[in-house]
Amino acid sequence: MSSSFALDPATRITAGAVGEPGNRTFYIQARSADQLVTLLAEKEQVRALATSITQMLAALEATLEEEPPADDDLELEEPLLPEWRVGPMALHYDETNDRMLVIASELIDDPEAEDVPDPATARFSITRAQARALAERAEEVVDAGRPRCRFCGFPMDADGHACPAMNGHREMGS
Repeated sequence: MSSSFALDPATRITAGAVGEPGNRTFYIQARSADQLVTLLAEKEQVRALATSITQMLAALEATLEEEPPADDDLELEEPLLPEWRVGPMALHYDETNDRMLVIASELIDDPEAEDVPDPATARFSITRAQARALAERAEEVVDAGRPRCRFCGFPMDADGHACPAMNGHREMGS
């Protein structure tokens, strides 16, 4: 059975990827004191997290000037030993504590199978400044991949691709 985690507060949170574009493994990682939690994620989950954080921050009133995160090094920490693969994610705002909550649930391969345990969860309580830094870092990590085709939006290899928007007949170079 997988472990659940609640880092309240998380002293550090980041997203990162390891590998070459087109063959990268994505991670979400948080730390609180001596506890380091690393989760496997999909590229689109990292992108969606960045978008959701950016939208939530825009919706919140800027009532206080924030300090930047104490640890501005947003590289992944070694060793990269993921606890589990991320499934559904949620983002909440705790108004009482002025904290954002990143909540990730474990991906269950076959939720219809018998004797499936409840998915593990990870709750990371972070400041707005940490959330902003996470969103910026996540966008950088996602954008560091293969360039996207301007016609279909799919990733292109160095030698182009068969673009479905061009009926797969026109080679698109980068």
